[in-house]
Amino acid sequence: MENALNSPYSPVDELNLLMELQDRIGYENYADGFGLTDFGDISGLVAGWSKDPEFTDRLIPFAQANGSGSFYALWRLDDRADLATLPVVVFGDEGGQHVVARHVRELFQLLGFDSEIRVDWKEVYFYREEDEAHRDCHDEFVAWLDENFGLPPAEDPAAVLAAAQAELGERFTDWAKPFLS
Repeated sequence: MENALNSPYSPVDELNLLMELQDRIGYENYADGFGLTDFGDISGLVAGWSKDPEFTDRLIPFAQANGSGSFYALWRLDDRADLATLPVVVFGDEGGQHVVARHVRELFQLLGFDSEIRVDWKEVYFYREEDEAHRDCHDEFVAWLDENFGLPPAEDPAAVLAAAQAELGERFTDWAKPFLS
């Protein structure tokens, strides 16, 4: 993805920093199946989920979640100014939509686990074999995460997902249901 000269990728500083890293080391090269895409491109939402502006105006797609078409979006559950503090949701390529992180930095920690997210109608999870190799630039991403945010990668992604879903999952499901029926 090319950005206009001196033009940030997004209005989210954290995502702009990640785009700088991605531009340097490559798309999908630091977290399995993940890559930043055109910020705010709602074409996937409109094509596969809902054309209702009340729905699309509250979601900001920004990244590919896995290699088969799932994608991440920020959910504007309110009108806060700092978009990095909005919950991150995933829309599955074979169905299902779930809250995965309470904010962007928490998503970054999940990316540090270096596994494609699995999404279906009932659940969302990360899984990797113990002996599975990391992406080529995984170590650089982990160092970037520590250097920029003082955060480690998630050692237990299921716990991160569970916390986000416990706090926001039902609220997101209730909000989205009328648009997805």
